[in-house]
Amino acid sequence: MSDVIYLDNNATTMVAPEVVEAMLPFFGDMYGNASSMHSFGGQVGKYIAAAREQVAALLGAHPEEIIFTSCGTESDNTAIQSALLAQPDKKHIVTTRVEHPAVLNTVQYLEKRGYKATYLGVDAKGRLDLDELRAAIRKDTALVSVMYANNETGNMYPIPEIAAIAAERGVLFHTDAVQAVGKTPFSLADMPVNYLALSGHKLNAPKGVGVLYARKGTPVRPLLKGGHQERGRRAGTENSPYIVGLGKACELAGKYMNEERTRVRVLRDRLENGLLERISDCIVNGDTENRLPNTSSIAFKYVEGEAILLLLDEHGICASSGSACTSGSLEPSHVLRAMGVPFTFAHGSIRFSLSRYTTDGQIDAVLRVMPSIIARLREISPFAAHARQMEQAGKDACEGCGNARICGQ
Repeated sequence: MSDVIYLDNNATTMVAPEVVEAMLPFFGDMYGNASSMHSFGGQVGKYIAAAREQVAALLGAHPEEIIFTSCGTESDNTAIQSALLAQPDKKHIVTTRVEHPAVLNTVQYLEKRGYKATYLGVDAKGRLDLDELRAAIRKDTALVSVMYANNETGNMYPIPEIAAIAAERGVLFHTDAVQAVGKTPFSLADMPVNYLALSGHKLNAPKGVGVLYARKGTPVRPLLKGGHQERGRRAGTENSPYIVGLGKACELAGKYMNEERTRVRVLRDRLENGLLERISDCIVNGDTENRLPNTSSIAFKYVEGEAILLLLDEHGICASSGSACTSGSLEPSHVLRAMGVPFTFAHGSIRFSLSRYTTDGQIDAVLRVMPSIIARLREISPFAAHARQMEQAGKDACEGCGNARICGQ
């Protein structure tokens, strides 16, 4: 698969060679249990402690505020449920309509169990209204949860300001920073964030390891009950190889942060501008002034995203039609729906997400094949004819159109 052009890094990333090298000893000679009293296991504990410091350094946090988990989803769930369990008299949550399913589905689950939730809307560029946030916070609000950066559009949200608003009202604040960590610099020392989630496989560490940051003094109620690991905040034998790998990945992320913000951004912009110049009737989704440097969400009118991906795949090009957690659905993503993207565009939205391993030649290859792919699909796709009929009828949504095969309604 050496010829694969991988532009789906918001779904997952390759494990960096340096990370693999750091992990290998813990699959061999250093297999001891880090929680053991003997020195054979204790030596492993020292490497876990070093990894904790590496993660903390990237986040601008203290090592004791770092809790190792299995993934970002576990971290999100632990944060949300910790905030609620620690405040049994508060039954209200504030979040947004564009969160990752790890947050949205958790909040919806809690609503079925008696909690109330307010979902903040976004404008056509996916931006939040902070006045709406202020108005949404109530006396019984237990938690405000807003993602740091959106996985589909790359939109970045003003987390320092949002965290400050929550703090002023005495409300705990959580951010899903899975997409932001390693791509944009920030320091948790400079903002009153109570909980932050990250996932290793989004920043060149393996799948199966994540982190929950919990600010000192913030309540943590373990999602997993059992042993005393992670200072009693997350039971289960430490996943030593993966924790060490995540530490190394965080060290590398700090080292290459400037490249992510400069060279990768230039490549992203060249890809995006090249597509806009070569292909008619396409738009960029999201806030082009405040987004991740590696992410471009582009909507192509009158075509289906899944069909684009299939033809890109024939050329060895990997991209996404949205979140990896929702792209199996024929429905336009909840993010694009929240932004009010017309269905004639929303169905044809493609996300390209780059990394420090992306090359100029790979961008050139995408620019060569995309115009013919879109032209071919617009010529043969039944969705194109159907969408034009809907437009001629003056309809900007496909509810009730009667064509479930095409629109998924």
